[in-house]
Amino acid sequence: MNLSRTFAHIVAAVGGTMVVLRRLQSGNPSPAFGLAPAIPAGKPQGKTPTLKMPTARGWTAGRMPAVAPGLKVNAFARDLDHPRWIEVLPNDDVLVAEARSEPSTLRGLFDYAMQVTMERAGSLGVSANRITRLRDADGDGVADMSEVFLENIRQPFGMALIGDTFYVGATDGVLAFDFDRASWRAVGKGKRLVEFKPGGHWTRSLLASPDGSRLYAGVGSLSNIGDRGMDAEHGRAAVYELDLASGRSRIFASGLRNPVGLAWEPSTGTLWTVVNERDGLGDETPPDYLTSVRDGGFYGWPYCYWGNTVDDRVPQDPALVAQAITPDYALGGHTASLGLCWLPDGFLPGYPEGMVIGQHGSWNRSRLSGYKVIFIPFTGGRPSGPPRDILWDFLSPDERESYGRPVGVTIGPNRSLLVADDVGNVIWRVTGA
Repeated sequence: MNLSRTFAHIVAAVGGTMVVLRRLQSGNPSPAFGLAPAIPAGKPQGKTPTLKMPTARGWTAGRMPAVAPGLKVNAFARDLDHPRWIEVLPNDDVLVAEARSEPSTLRGLFDYAMQVTMERAGSLGVSANRITRLRDADGDGVADMSEVFLENIRQPFGMALIGDTFYVGATDGVLAFDFDRASWRAVGKGKRLVEFKPGGHWTRSLLASPDGSRLYAGVGSLSNIGDRGMDAEHGRAAVYELDLASGRSRIFASGLRNPVGLAWEPSTGTLWTVVNERDGLGDETPPDYLTSVRDGGFYGWPYCYWGNTVDDRVPQDPALVAQAITPDYALGGHTASLGLCWLPDGFLPGYPEGMVIGQHGSWNRSRLSGYKVIFIPFTGGRPSGPPRDILWDFLSPDERESYGRPVGVTIGPNRSLLVADDVGNVIWRVTGA
């Protein structure tokens, strides 16, 4: 047994003990969901945060996620390499970004424990660093063609096609490629439009403005609560706006610890995002959230959460705390809500208009959360009801193994919803039954 494996067993044993203690301390709090969530007071976990993450198992033959009544699910594509994000081209080709976390500089025993745990969970390792093109030529709901679309990009994630330019959100910046609509291929060498600091929360989602003049990008923080100082966080924890005509970029909104999925609410033209909040304060504290994004808005990180609730672990800035905007809708503690897309009214049978969210799943809580795809109904441009599960059963009943973990969600060809599953290495396709 090598040193890494031995340490992994030690981490699991210590983690299991802490999970039991934290359950005894916190009981079983109700999920912090909705417009006015009940958020328990934060209980700092010190130098031994709850560390519980299932081992990546993948899907055995014949097993699939459970799906809501009136819907059905099938595997659109299998045997990918950690698929994270999806973009559908106008010709219905499906592009999939395949990437995973890179090993980082270790600053202590907990960093090592976290890295070993992420490796076991399938989140950390050699990154494919490519975008794959999938095509369902015969329209049967299963991709029958797979080929490399772009490769050798450092942790590609967000994608957008605007006119004759194809944009990729890599961890270190946004790249622009010429796009040939005759062959439906990106051509030439990508031009870097803006640079981002890599590492930490490394995903860089992209969303074009409705008129195609601007591009929005989500850039997560380096650390949990500014652990390496705020100078290291400069330019992070924000949503950027890129003006494509001038090439200028600016921070559109800040104080967003890890804003990942981006989507437009069409009736109001408002930008929305899902945000992963901080760790180390308890199972439901604070909740991840879905929120509208205001130009110039500040959402609290790292000084406070859910409005003006101060995080005493952080050196404070009272002026920024006073400015902090309360998010619109809580998504439960540590659900790792990543994917986001708008679902039109009636697109799936029995579903009104609203947002679909891919919840990758927790690690920093004694009872795991997330590991599902949910729907939040909207009325008049705002969230208007409790969440509904679309896909679930990505996690074993004893929480020891994950069959899959949902990430990106998007509208696909032929009235389908596509879901990237990075542990199962599958793109799931949800349609009416």
